Amino acid sequence: MIMYSEVDEVADVNKEKLVADFKVVVADAEALLRATANDAGEKVAAAREKIQASLVDAKVRLAQAEAAIIDKTKQAARATDQYVHDNPWKAVGISACVGLVIGVLIARR
Repeated sequence: MIMYSEVDEVADVNKEKLVADFKVVVADAEALLRATANDAGEKVAAAREKIQASLVDAKVRLAQAEAAIIDKTKQAARATDQYVHDNPWKAVGISACVGLVIGVLIARR
C-alpha cells in the first residue's frame, strides 16, 4: 500500500503555490510586453525578443509542472481510496472522530 506522507503533501502545496505565483509573473510579463509594444530602439526590441522567448519556455515548464501536480494528486487520491477499501472500519472511525471534533467546535460558538 502506498502511504502519502505529510512531507509529500507539503511539497505539493508548495508546488501549487509556486505554479500560481509563476502564472502571475507570466501574466505581468505579458502585460509589460504589450505596454512596451510601441517603444522603438534596438535594445528594447532585443529585450522584448528575449523576454518573449523566456515566456514561451516558462509556459511550457509551467504546463509540465501542472501535469506533474495533477499526476501526484491522482496518485494520492487512488492511495486514499485503496486505503479506505482495505481498512473500511478504520476509515469510518477516523471520519466519525473528525466529525465529532468538528461538531464540538461548532457547538462551542
